[in-house]
Amino acid sequence: MCLGIPGQIVEIADAETLMGVVDVSGVRRKVNLACVVGEGGPDGLVGEWVLVHVGFAMSRIDPAEAAETLRALEQLGEAMEEIEKIRAAEEMLGEAAP
Repeated sequence: MCLGIPGQIVEIADAETLMGVVDVSGVRRKVNLACVVGEGGPDGLVGEWVLVHVGFAMSRIDPAEAAETLRALEQLGEAMEEIEKIRAAEEMLGEAAP
């Protein structure tokens, strides 16, 4: 299973090598845009939302889908934090299951 994280393309770092910069919830990183570039080249991609996986923008998505996915990931993160808190409390009390 692959997990793609929504990010918005904010800059074309190198048009020749199809490298761009995406913003993923405030974190910016360089990604390869080869899978999403169209006939117009990479310059028209600034502002587009994409799914990012292991350094590649895999597909374009609409802003509503991006927002929904980011909300779901945030909720998942909050749930995982709560699970970890419960596990830590159980371990402190010596009640953790093997």
